[in-house]
Amino acid sequence: MSAWPWRPDGVLFDMDGVLTLNNHFHRQAWQEVAAEVLGLDLTEHDLDTKVDGGRNSEIMERLTGAPPEEALARRFHDAKEGRYRALAAGALREVVGLSGYLDALDVRGIPFALVTSADAVNVAFGMEALGFGHRFRTRVLGEDVSRGKPHPEPFLLGAARLGLSPERCLAHEDAVNGVRSAAGAGCRVVALTTTAPAEALLAAGAERTAPDFSDWAQWLT
Repeated sequence: MSAWPWRPDGVLFDMDGVLTLNNHFHRQAWQEVAAEVLGLDLTEHDLDTKVDGGRNSEIMERLTGAPPEEALARRFHDAKEGRYRALAAGALREVVGLSGYLDALDVRGIPFALVTSADAVNVAFGMEALGFGHRFRTRVLGEDVSRGKPHPEPFLLGAARLGLSPERCLAHEDAVNGVRSAAGAGCRVVALTTTAPAEALLAAGAERTAPDFSDWAQWLT
């Protein structure tokens, strides 16, 4: 990554598509469970534009045009996330360069936190698979907020849990709605192009994009 003359006081990381390349497992789970539970045949366009950041109940509302009843939302969530974990079991790997980047943040005393729409079960699954449970002690999960991404609340809470102003935080996202959430909170955003194209991420508010975390530690020196 080229030099960037700004040093954040904290860094906020999304999980899916940022810590690990798992979007294809989520997309398959959405297609299968939407057909089974909702009777919806999701197209690639649906997956690109509607299944993009946020909590499952909010995504269901985007797909159907109405907020789901609580029982249906819970049934769908459990089925979809269970299917995702079955598909992803044993296959999750960290994004290239991530461990070195986290090491560089630690050395410089820059705290970081997880800000994800995932629930506690999926976070535990992902953290165990990646071996990051001890590194991401500060976390914001989907159940911690009343309004999910693209609303700014998740990243506002993430910054607050680090004891920082969001304007002094760098956020890493991969989804358009995630970028909107972080930028709306006042964070500076560098997005990964693991899920959405660079032009869409930049249009949503990202300052830069990158394919992964290769050489990211260099701009911190």
